[in-house]
Amino acid sequence: MPIPFAQGPGGAPVDLLRLSNGGTTAQVLTWGATLQDLRLDGLDRGLVLGAPGLTPYHGPMRYFGAVVGPVANRIAGGTAMLDGRTYAFERNEAGRTTLHGGHVGTDARVWTVEAHDDTSCTLSLDLADGEGGFPGNRRITAQYRLDGDGALVLTLTARSDAPSWINLASHAYWSLTGRDGLDDHEMTIAAGQYLPVDDQLIPRGAPAPVAGTRFDFLAPRPVRREGEAMIDHNFCLDPGDGPALTLRGDGLRLEITTDAPGLQIFDATGLHPGPGHDGRTYGPHAGLAIEPQYWPDSPNHPDYPSIRVAADETWQQVSRFHVTRTGDM
Repeated sequence: MPIPFAQGPGGAPVDLLRLSNGGTTAQVLTWGATLQDLRLDGLDRGLVLGAPGLTPYHGPMRYFGAVVGPVANRIAGGTAMLDGRTYAFERNEAGRTTLHGGHVGTDARVWTVEAHDDTSCTLSLDLADGEGGFPGNRRITAQYRLDGDGALVLTLTARSDAPSWINLASHAYWSLTGRDGLDDHEMTIAAGQYLPVDDQLIPRGAPAPVAGTRFDFLAPRPVRREGEAMIDHNFCLDPGDGPALTLRGDGLRLEITTDAPGLQIFDATGLHPGPGHDGRTYGPHAGLAIEPQYWPDSPNHPDYPSIRVAADETWQQVSRFHVTRTGDM
């Protein structure tokens, strides 16, 4: 049964949904379809950053664990063209770009519980035509499911009654060690290319090779070292059936597989989110945002994988997050 958690804007109830299977427990909020907590049995710390109350999700922890959209990431100048018409969106990032759908994206709404049992839950959200500047009446769903091996599977779907754009993404911040810094996390990404960005974090154009750059994680290495530049970039995933990303730390391994063509990685540079789980106060680099998604600013780049959806077409993304012990804790 849903557990009362807090009150959202206007007094709308926000519930917590608890799932358990295969030695893993997940907690999902109806606020933003947020993955609020994820734990392995017998481990004394959470694996995703989150807060025990709702207030931080309105401020310094906005987006933490939420399903962001309807178009995740950035749209340059807050405008794009669809079928010959130019659309203007809410420019909610320094008045210059549209980030994660505008002022009130999918992360900042109460979703409806469609189904819930011990191992899975399905939430839905309706967005009206024109909200945030995006066309189409859209129905969005997020299903979280824990498999028998403890892996968390997130299936995101959307339909629109008119041509539109859809690019939903999980915005969970992962921490396997329970410490700030990320130099104690080793990462591998199956991406031979990434998207260089300008000073507004908008892609400059075509993908570039990761070889010889800060963004080369084809072989395992620390997420960051002292003095290295910030990562807030899209990695253009190579085709294949193996993990898109592997993260290791403190005897744990996170493997992520996804059918999305990209991973946005943000190393939490500059964030000071404050108090979180387990009495921990999060600082900069407290966790790593790993966001399976289509590429940023796709509506303005016809050569990028398209996020255009036709009327009554079903958009879907499936990602699997599996944390296991490596035996060297």
